[in-house]
Amino acid sequence: MSPTRDQRATLGALVDVLLDKGVYLDLDLIITVADIPLIGVNLRATIAGMETLLEYGLMREWDERIRAEAHDDPARG
Repeated sequence: MSPTRDQRATLGALVDVLLDKGVYLDLDLIITVADIPLIGVNLRATIAGMETLLEYGLMREWDERIRAEAHDDPARG
């Protein structure tokens, strides 16, 4: 697979795909100076709309807790 470039692509289209389909990042980054590793970063992140996350079973407990809190305190919304 090779990357392609679509000149018609917009930021709005990218956000729409991220919210609808989502993206999972698994990143290992090591910053070195003069071949000496100074900083290491291990990052795992999922970016998607809440409906997509819930569909895949992510953040379900958080969503249920927030909804229960909102139900118990109508002033919160």
